[in-house]
Amino acid sequence: MAEEGTVRVVRCGGSELNLRRAEFSADSKYIFYVSGDFVKVHSTATEECVHVLQGHRNLVTGIQLNPNNHLQLYSCSFDGTIKLWDYIDGILIKTFIVGHKLHALFTLACAEDSVFVIINKEKPDVFQLVSVKLSKSSSQEIEAKEISFVLDYINQSPKCIAFGNEGEYVAAVRDFYLSVYFFKRKTTSRFTLSSSRNKKHAKNNFTCVACHPKEDCIATGHKDGKIRLWRNFDDDKKYTYTCLHWHHDMVMDLAFSVTGTSLLSGGRESVLVEWRDAAEKNKEFLPRLGATIEHISVSPAGDLFCTSHSDNKIIVIHRNLEASAVIQGLVKDSNIYTGLMIDPRTKALVLNGKPGHLQFYSLQHDKQLYNLDIIQQEYINDYGLIQIELTKAAFDCYGNWLATVEQRQEKETELELQMKLWMYNKKTQGFVLNTKVNMPHEDHITALCFCNAEKFENPTLVTASKDGHFKVWMLTDDSDIYKKAVGWTCDFVGSYHKYQATNCCFSEDGSLLAVSFEEIVTIWDSETWELKCTFCQRAGSIRYLCFGRLTCSKYLLGATKSDILCCWNLLSCALEWSTKLNVRVLEPDPNSENIAAISQSSMGSDLFVFKPSEPRPLYIQKNISREDVQWGVFVPRDVPESFTSEAYQWLNRSQFFFLTKSQSLLTFSTKSPEEKLTPTSKQLLAEESLPTTPFYFILGKHREQQDEKINEALESELIQLPLTENIPAINELLHTPAHVLPSASFLCSKFVNSLLLSKETKSGEEIPEDVDMEGKESNDSDEEKDFTEKIEDTNSTDLGEDLIHQLSKSEEKELRKFRKVDYSWITVL
Repeated sequence: MAEEGTVRVVRCGGSELNLRRAEFSADSKYIFYVSGDFVKVHSTATEECVHVLQGHRNLVTGIQLNPNNHLQLYSCSFDGTIKLWDYIDGILIKTFIVGHKLHALFTLACAEDSVFVIINKEKPDVFQLVSVKLSKSSSQEIEAKEISFVLDYINQSPKCIAFGNEGEYVAAVRDFYLSVYFFKRKTTSRFTLSSSRNKKHAKNNFTCVACHPKEDCIATGHKDGKIRLWRNFDDDKKYTYTCLHWHHDMVMDLAFSVTGTSLLSGGRESVLVEWRDAAEKNKEFLPRLGATIEHISVSPAGDLFCTSHSDNKIIVIHRNLEASAVIQGLVKDSNIYTGLMIDPRTKALVLNGKPGHLQFYSLQHDKQLYNLDIIQQEYINDYGLIQIELTKAAFDCYGNWLATVEQRQEKETELELQMKLWMYNKKTQGFVLNTKVNMPHEDHITALCFCNAEKFENPTLVTASKDGHFKVWMLTDDSDIYKKAVGWTCDFVGSYHKYQATNCCFSEDGSLLAVSFEEIVTIWDSETWELKCTFCQRAGSIRYLCFGRLTCSKYLLGATKSDILCCWNLLSCALEWSTKLNVRVLEPDPNSENIAAISQSSMGSDLFVFKPSEPRPLYIQKNISREDVQWGVFVPRDVPESFTSEAYQWLNRSQFFFLTKSQSLLTFSTKSPEEKLTPTSKQLLAEESLPTTPFYFILGKHREQQDEKINEALESELIQLPLTENIPAINELLHTPAHVLPSASFLCSKFVNSLLLSKETKSGEEIPEDVDMEGKESNDSDEEKDFTEKIEDTNSTDLGEDLIHQLSKSEEKELRKFRKVDYSWITVL
């Protein structure tokens, strides 16, 4: 239960994975990347997230392995701190407070107690490379104010800074300049390319730089697609460079292999190029990576590469140029035309993805589930080409049907319009195209919605268009004589005085259909399609329209472009109330009567949660975002919350998500991400980081349960069994390589003796001395009586002490069998 005043806006996922280069662990088992305010640790083998390193209060801008301890990771952020992590356990070790806004981070093995960061001091567009000394203090938070200047007038991007030849020099590029600083000599060499405006030198701009790990060689990428290899740059006059050219557009990033024998390059062609021995002829390609390559990383072991892409994707690549793993985040499309939807089957967030696709994104796991290709055409990356846009999409209430609209308009009179109906196939577990309608309307489709009432046997779809009509589409028999196929056909066409239809929505029970025609709202009977009534307030064109739900189903709400929010009563056919509000998002909660409205003001975006039947809002939160909020959606909770405060009860059954103009996905929560992790999930995260040996699968998962049982046995049982994991013989057999072990005959006696019960485990207080434990000639009944009598005598000697647990008959039989075993054969060995 959350306390009042604890609900706040939090980033729930969808952050950029391609903001900075990803990093590998020393053994290539893990890959690290920045994700908003967090650093995420993934397994390179399974693609699963092992840890989320949380602690920064602003955007993380750099990560690097600790060169002196490969089990630790450095990270820097805009919050002015450098944090040291133990990524195996997901624990924050230390925080170094620098105080400046940090834009990038670099580490060197030769600089044990220092790291390099990019900061801006005076002017916002002038950046400096400085060295920060990290003191070795035992405290967790340390002031790191000792800063040494290295280079000035550099680019803030870490792709424009590179350290070479084991830290002897650092190279930086910006515009048409290359600067090389030598640490030992403390001198700087500068080289300039021609910046004339003729075609030959128009695109000489530097875009990235990489340094050879063993030799004095610098590789630079340029806007014209060329790669220059610089040598002899320690002399301003004798320097030379050679050119490599394959990319037709700018080179986005460069990286040398660990040994320096290969150079990797990538750009907008979505192709990873490997230049072997820095030769023009020796090239290898990995094509069709899906999107522009933003960053390239190489693992310290040299067996893996990694590329970060513009579609918020990270691809792990083997040394032989074969993709092995893909980590896909929320794809940031240029425009989100479809809005935010929830797939009723997977509870995934659905919206525009890469061009021509719908992406299904898991909010719980912060990863993309899959893409659905709607347009089904090859995408051509040409800036002057007018592409086919996916503009509308809608699900029915069961997730059985999906309706999409795609359009392309090169001229005002040349409109290409298609509507597609997709049916969910249980066998393939995906959507299959069922019906395709060319030109369903004569103008742009402005809205579409399904009738989600359960009483309707046949699914019903309504589309509204600027051509002044709305159309009702019904699922009918579209088969031959066998009647095994169904299809969608137009059942009714409606209009109102040739006004443009802008919005449409069904009531909760499906009995009424509301269609807005500019400033007028019309109400239609869904059974006869007769016009029942109209509402006209002359308050501007209707921008959003929605019905109330549950006890508020008699209300209809509409938001106009002239910043008026109206509520009509369908029983009295009159305006219930209206208010001045610049509504940008109007979203009803499917599980309650609540409606969320987000308005835009000069200070930012504000949230209002209200019920149509009550004049006062339930919850108001100002400045939820400084940006414009474009879309919002309620997501039903799997486990309802239990807020008692009236102001927060709207969060009990559903959670509200919203998308800003910069496509940041935010939500309202009462718990931080650390608090959401239960002890069980934290234990699972820790276990996932352990090496998965065969013995781990046998013993690792149940070790804690075994320890608890053993502790209970020590307190209650008379006889203690030996712990197999502490027996030296077993440890020797399991942990020693087979080729160095002694012979089996030598180990047999030691191994069998270790399994025997030790007499030292039986104390005198627990078992009387006069009990004959070695009697072999007495029968079973006599032994049973004698054993029981002795235990009873022992229990009755001292009533003040704790009662000793009496063995059951089955346990006594097992002990008798164990005593009768003949171990004399061991003496022969």
